[in-house]
Amino acid sequence: MISLQNISKTFKTGQMRVEAVKDVSLDIKKGEVFGIIGFSGAGKSTLVRCINLLERPEKGKVIIDGTEITSLSGKELRQKRQSVGMIFQHFNLMPSRTVGENIAYPLRKSGMTKVKIKERVKELLETVGLEDKENAYPCQLSGGQCQRVAIARALALNPKILFFDEPTSALDPELTGEVLKVIKSLADLDIAMVIVTHEMAFARDISDRVVFMAGGVIVEEGTPEQV
Repeated sequence: MISLQNISKTFKTGQMRVEAVKDVSLDIKKGEVFGIIGFSGAGKSTLVRCINLLERPEKGKVIIDGTEITSLSGKELRQKRQSVGMIFQHFNLMPSRTVGENIAYPLRKSGMTKVKIKERVKELLETVGLEDKENAYPCQLSGGQCQRVAIARALALNPKILFFDEPTSALDPELTGEVLKVIKSLADLDIAMVIVTHEMAFARDISDRVVFMAGGVIVEEGTPEQV
């Protein structure tokens, strides 16, 4: 589903050059939960942002579902991104819209009718266990509930890949367990899930395979038990 070939990304600030990702190659299979772990500054989030070209690598190729996206035009890339969902550390929900409206947002330009959108929103709320929160606002929810809304919104267009960038680092342990349970339940969808985290226990509990990054390179790769 995802193949990275010799990806490198450097940031320049004034006279400083920071090699955030150095010549990284890896493959992620369909249906796999893939953990990227390491300490702060290891290059984890930059690597994920290179996969969906939120950051464009200077070197290397990114191939998603058989398409080399590093060679696509802007329009083609936007179309390809519709098959990719992204969940961030701080939820990125729209505070002035209800839970239902947040989830419905990506569906509005999909050509779906209002009736079908409403049905899809209800289905997604059931998936993340928030059936009773459709008309609530983000400020009325716990952090764990907000992250579950973000997961539902990311699932709206039936993506083939889900990226989670530090999905639990803003949550306390109880709420982390809540989000972990929802992510585990998505295994039945047979989509590739890539999870960036510095929390080793979280990665161990959820990943089929993990890589450990340090200094922009992969230094360990294997099952959670091996690593």
